[in-house]
Amino acid sequence: MFTPKLTRSLRAVRSFLAPVLRDRRGAAAVFLAVALIPMVGAVGLAIDSSRGYLLKTRMGKALDTAGLAAGRVALDGNAQDVAQQFFDANFGTSDASVEVAPVAFALDDTMRFVTLSTTATTPTLFMRVFGRETMIVSARSVIQRETTGMELALVMDNTGSMWPDEFSTLTGTPFKAMQDAADDLIDILYGSDSEIENLWVSLVPYTAMVNIGKTRTDWLKSGDRVLNNPGSYSTVGWKGCVMARTYPNDTNDAPPSVEKFGSFFYASTNSDSNDNKWPTIKEDYTYKNGARGPNLGCGPAITPLTKSKATIKAAIADMKPWSRGGTTGNLGLSWGWRTLSPQWRGLWGDPDLPLDYGTPFMDKVAVILTDGQNQFHDNSNDSKNDKEVPASDYTAYGRIEDLVGYSTGKEDARRSDGRAILDARMTETCNAMKAAGIRIYTITFNKPDATAKALFKKCATTEAMYWHAPDNDTLSAVFRAIGGQLANLRIVE
Repeated sequence: MFTPKLTRSLRAVRSFLAPVLRDRRGAAAVFLAVALIPMVGAVGLAIDSSRGYLLKTRMGKALDTAGLAAGRVALDGNAQDVAQQFFDANFGTSDASVEVAPVAFALDDTMRFVTLSTTATTPTLFMRVFGRETMIVSARSVIQRETTGMELALVMDNTGSMWPDEFSTLTGTPFKAMQDAADDLIDILYGSDSEIENLWVSLVPYTAMVNIGKTRTDWLKSGDRVLNNPGSYSTVGWKGCVMARTYPNDTNDAPPSVEKFGSFFYASTNSDSNDNKWPTIKEDYTYKNGARGPNLGCGPAITPLTKSKATIKAAIADMKPWSRGGTTGNLGLSWGWRTLSPQWRGLWGDPDLPLDYGTPFMDKVAVILTDGQNQFHDNSNDSKNDKEVPASDYTAYGRIEDLVGYSTGKEDARRSDGRAILDARMTETCNAMKAAGIRIYTITFNKPDATAKALFKKCATTEAMYWHAPDNDTLSAVFRAIGGQLANLRIVE
């Protein structure tokens, strides 16, 4: 079918040739025979070239859209499929005689440039007079993946449940899957660079408490045992974990000048060998629930905002699953906030960080992961005594009775009330961080219950920024998806 533009061109040619066609003299016929060939060729070339240009333009626009979509998942195995789906949807239907090749997807060695290309074969209308029955039209799009200016806090669950009893080593455990996925995220953000301008990352491991680092004694309360009686920790010394501050300062980003911290100290319980009988100290993570000591359950220290890819990757590799105490994701998130809050500028070591909220071209982002729910664990629980006191290990909130305010009745009731308090305080922290402009991504992993999923979904900035990963492979895909969302994409060709 001829297009209106093509019809107008044919009419112009016919109008130009009409007088010649009516002339019956031999000279005119010769002239026509000689002139007609280049004229038809010129008109045909112009018309077919115009059709090819329009086709190339359609292909280019569809490739640009596909490239922006594929750039978000560039490191995923299905990136090419995503590119093809978006190309097909945006290219739309075409003449059945036009054959479009599959989209070719390529990611360069730096993982910064995504190139999409394709070709289309379309029949000619006029050039076939000269033996050219088809022409090939090619198009390509190059997308540059740039990491946005960002302060990013990774808040990672380091509790013992991430290393189930059926595993003898960390290999293949959910914990190792979390480390690998977080490591992939860093590779996505940094690519082959060791540092990127305006990109800083912190790591906040949490268990039933958080480790601020044993050198930060100036954040401790006056008269704290670390300052006045360090020998009470035996020869191992204070590892760096702290108690939760009084409410609401356990939920917010108030600096130490507002309220300082107490050091975490799990006293020896000589009357209960299943709880924490020491001085036989066994504080390595491999002891699991059999560990004992003043720092029982205390994980690795926070790594504050750093530009160094090597530093943050080493910190991720250094994480270990620490048993006992339970899980306080609310404290993990509040400490993640403190690594991003300008109220803590200079306190972590860098005099210029964290930056102000709303700094141009800078985002503040937190990613928090858990494999379960906020809870108090009791290693010495007597299943025959559901009114046992205490009903939990010692945590950043002390024993569960210290948080809920009562020690009578069934243990399950105390644990349930304790969890409700932790969940409510985590919601407060989530809401305050979002109000400050921090984007929050949340991940539940493995087998959390419905309440935990609902809590983390509500905590995320949007529902689309919450993921549940039931297995290791899905977790890897989730971190890659987040990495794609944190990258800025622009069309460069």
